[in-house]
This record gives sequence, C-alpha cells and structure tokens, in this order.
Amino acid sequence: MKRKIMVTGGAGFIGSNFIHYIIQNTDYEVVNVDALTYAGNLENLKNLTDEKKHRFIRCDICDKNSLKEIFDGNEFSGVINFAAESHVDRSILDPSVFIDTNVKGTLNLLQLTMERCAGRFLQISTDEVYGELKTEEEKSFTEDSLIKPNSPYAASKASADMLVLAFNRTFKQDVVITRCSNNYGPYQFPEKLIPLIIYKAMRMEKLPIYGDGKNVRDWIHVNDHARGVLLAFEKGKSGEVYNIGSRNEKTNIELVRLILKILGREESLIEFVKDRPGHDRRYSIDPSKAERELGFKVLNDFDSSLRDTVNWYQSNKEWVDHCITGEYREYFKKNYSPKEAI
Repeated sequence: MKRKIMVTGGAGFIGSNFIHYIIQNTDYEVVNVDALTYAGNLENLKNLTDEKKHRFIRCDICDKNSLKEIFDGNEFSGVINFAAESHVDRSILDPSVFIDTNVKGTLNLLQLTMERCAGRFLQISTDEVYGELKTEEEKSFTEDSLIKPNSPYAASKASADMLVLAFNRTFKQDVVITRCSNNYGPYQFPEKLIPLIIYKAMRMEKLPIYGDGKNVRDWIHVNDHARGVLLAFEKGKSGEVYNIGSRNEKTNIELVRLILKILGREESLIEFVKDRPGHDRRYSIDPSKAERELGFKVLNDFDSSLRDTVNWYQSNKEWVDHCITGEYREYFKKNYSPKEAI
C-alpha cells in the first residue's frame, strides 16, 4: 500500500528541501500544500514537475474550507506542518499575520487531521520558543526547558506547540513536535542571515549587523534537519518533543566573516548598526534525546557545507533575482534603513 502524506509549506526553504529529501529516499507520495506567499517559490521544486510522487496544491492553511476539500480528496497517513511565517523582523513589523498562519492555521490542520483520521500530525517548531540563553556558560536548551518566547514570531510558534500538545492530551491525537536550530542551505529566501550576506557581499554592498554581532546561533544544514524530521515522523513517540540541532554555535559576526572569506571580500563591508528590539543573545539546542531515541546524527560538515551553500547562491543568481521582488525591496528599506540591520 502506498503511503501518502500532506506536507504544508512545501514550497518554502525547509519544506522544499524536505520534499526533495523524502522523494529521493522514501516511497512516500507527497501532497504539497502551500499558499505561495513571498517566501514560497515553486522554482524550489522545478526538478519535481514530472515526479509522480509529488503533487502541488495552492492553498492557505488559514482557509479551512479549502483544506477540507484536500483532506476529503485524499487518504493521508500523516501531516507534516512546515507552513509558517518565520522571520522575526517581519513579526515585529506586523504580528497579526503570524497569529493567523502559525496559530489559527495550525489549529485548522490539527482539527482536520483528527476528524479525517489522517494519521500522525508532526509540527515543525523552532528553538526560539525557549527564549534566550544570556551567557555562553548556560547549558543548552533541552525538551524540558521552559517555554519563554521573546518575539511575536516565537510567541506564535510557542502557542501552536501548546495547541498541538493539548490535542494529544485532550483528544489522544497522535502528534509529535520537532524544534530545530537555525538552518542553512539552498533555496533559503534572501531575507535570512546567510543568503542575505551572500547576496549583498556578491554585490559589494554594506552588510548591516545588529549590535556587536556577538549573538550566538546553532547552525544546522537543512538536509540534516530534513532527516531528523523524517526520523521523528516515523519513530517518534506520540506526544513527545524532539530537539534537532548540530552543536555548532557561531556568533553572527564569526559567520559573516567566514562567508566573506569564502567569497574573497573585505571585512570593510561590515557595518554595525542599532540592535533589533528584544534580540535574543544566544540559542543552543541539545539534540541528545533525538540521538538516543531516533538515531539522529548530523552528517554534513559545517565548513564544507557552508562553502557549498555559498557556491549554490553564486551558481543560481537567476533564482535569487526572482526572489528579490519589489515587495521585498520595500520591506528591506522599511525594516533596515537607515542604518538598521539583519
């Protein structure tokens, strides 16, 4: 019997990489549901246009009636929810759309998955729900760490997580949550740190860096994340949360300097600017539970994978140019000018 799953947000950065991964490594059929907002891009999936195992349906997860039609027309063995508004800076400008998509949209999916007996529901969350670690001496976040979100984005994701766990406790729904650290790799929309730095450095533009640049993030290649999600979907215990990380902490300024070195650009492009409101100082995630219970491990070496990522953006300038629309330019001007930053 063929297994069919719904993947929401499958035209975005992480979702599209996940679909590429499971099409190449499993026998799952995928129904890809995406609203194609500014960060959703069907060019991410152009290599799958003739793939019988992949079907795309344009739909906003906030549109419950349209979602019902998709559920009624398919027999799913699971739902994996990547669909989300995910950029902190945008959540500061307008939190409302984050509540709509990340909370109300997740609720719609939870209800329909349960009502239609559509199998396991896996929620893709983020380490940002834990808040911040204020010093390098503090231990990494575990699944038992307190939920203390500090941005509207993180609060919306934390709210969704609480809904997912409540459906497990109240309705005995089969759910799993994964929380991952910062991803990098191909097809990432160039508002996020790594692709934006690559894009601007290639054009010899100034690189605005928040504060002192010493905010710390744990970086994982998107393919390692994809493998962790699949392991959680297939092997995770119902009602459990699994952290997916790589134990690879870098300060923002350290990461920017690595990219400049790969590109052969001078550090004089760096420009320190006013910090973002409520900017979390450090994230660090402990993946021990996923390693122990799921057999998860990181396979991508950071230095070589970062170089491969830079090379991908250099080789796919047309893809990047298509992403840099007028809407994006206006957003960048509003959020980062004058002397505001990434």
